[in-house]
Amino acid sequence: MTHDFAPPGPQAQERAARWLGLAGLRPTRQRQALAALLVGDGENRHVTAESLFAAARARGAGVSQATVYNTLRAFCEAGLLAEITVDATRSYFDTRTDDHPHFFWEDSQALTDAPAEDLKILRLPQAPEGCEVSRVDVVIRLRRCR
Repeated sequence: MTHDFAPPGPQAQERAARWLGLAGLRPTRQRQALAALLVGDGENRHVTAESLFAAARARGAGVSQATVYNTLRAFCEAGLLAEITVDATRSYFDTRTDDHPHFFWEDSQALTDAPAEDLKILRLPQAPEGCEVSRVDVVIRLRRCR
């Protein structure tokens, strides 16, 4: 699985700093480096922790795999990323945080946005007493026809 990550450069760094500032996160060197990869070109992307770690290493960012996981968790808690779980072993992190459905391509293990205008959820079950629905994730698994 390959991901196109934001190119390094001053514009990517500025965009990353603004993105971190939106959530009031301190722009540490590691956060800044990972944020520049995620949002430096202004494009939305779906990444795994492993793919982001590989991209950071390829760009010479001195971050450990644990730092990548911790930083992704902090970005999610701050509302900068949405975590999309496709199965018990794989989560993707989405830079687009509004409610929208996804396609999961089983052959390539890629996650992409699906057209939201074609999805209609007419009713959800009532949440159990003392709970509220915080989010509905729709992941449509695709298998290519042979």
